[in-house]
Amino acid sequence: MDKFRMMFQFLQSNQESFMNGICGIMALASAQMYSAFEFSCPCIAEYNYSYGIGILVVPPIWFFMLGFVLNNNVSMLAEEWKRPTGRRSKDPSILRYMFISITQRSLIAPMVWISVTLMDGKSFLCAFSVNIDIYEFGNSSLIAEMSEMDRIKVLAKIPCKNIFDSHEVLSREAASRYIKCISQAFGWLFLLLITLVAFLIRAIRPCFTQAAFLKTKYWSHYIDIERKLFDETCKEHAKSFAKVCIQQYFEGISGEMHNFHRHRSNKNDSDDEDEDKKKSDEDKLLGIRVQDDMNTVLRNWHTCKPALALRKDEPDGQACDGLNREVNGGPPGLANGHAHDLAKKEWAVYYSKV
Repeated sequence: MDKFRMMFQFLQSNQESFMNGICGIMALASAQMYSAFEFSCPCIAEYNYSYGIGILVVPPIWFFMLGFVLNNNVSMLAEEWKRPTGRRSKDPSILRYMFISITQRSLIAPMVWISVTLMDGKSFLCAFSVNIDIYEFGNSSLIAEMSEMDRIKVLAKIPCKNIFDSHEVLSREAASRYIKCISQAFGWLFLLLITLVAFLIRAIRPCFTQAAFLKTKYWSHYIDIERKLFDETCKEHAKSFAKVCIQQYFEGISGEMHNFHRHRSNKNDSDDEDEDKKKSDEDKLLGIRVQDDMNTVLRNWHTCKPALALRKDEPDGQACDGLNREVNGGPPGLANGHAHDLAKKEWAVYYSKV
């Protein structure tokens, strides 16, 4: 049990490894589902095409949507897209990078399903059996005596080995082999195409947009890490808040007993330990001790996240104003801290002259 817990914690701490593992499991699941799936072509001319194409298209769409559902970054992407701008501007390239990354992982399982389906050829045979030339695989003299509707019915029964009863008219084995051969050819072309596209994306993209790619990758990782750290900080604060609240409740209820125990002979050791624990819990509260204050902090985190400009020499409000001036077209020196450095140097020169 401990090994599974450690593995789960590792996957949680490594978001990319976790999502790659999910994509691999989904790809294996899609292949396993197809092998366990009982393919039953209706062998009716009006429904063969719909059934065959449906098996080829509908499950990949479901796997694609399931990939978005299982990806934890979808909620983060939606939150970053819909949040108010506030003190932090939104970069469309970062959102685009996150969306493309999610989409690429979600496409793995659908591609596996399509590849396996085309290689097997059953759905392709069911969908296109009525489109082959019946004269190439049948008895021309007998086919000439048949009506067009009878020919279509014979072709529609090719995928169904058990109910095909026109062996003297058409060679079912030859027709099915022909259609499956075409299906496998499309399968290999599909694999070649997606492999070529993946190669071009990984090989050519760094040659043209490496700087932009590094920037978007860095800030997408930052958004993910910031969200995790914020959740962890909220959990620690909630734990300390609950602990202090419960302690104060019991201290208020048993005030007389607490005063009695404080005058015992061994009060120094126990009181010191309790005092240290209380201080640690108080520190974790970060000065927020009222429910309304915590609600305000959480609301402000969503509506007005802090600007990405870290400074030691000025308050947060001034730093945000400086960043906003840079975003709105003001002097960029305020956002980078250069203007304040210049002001300090001029003040030092003036003081030396006096």
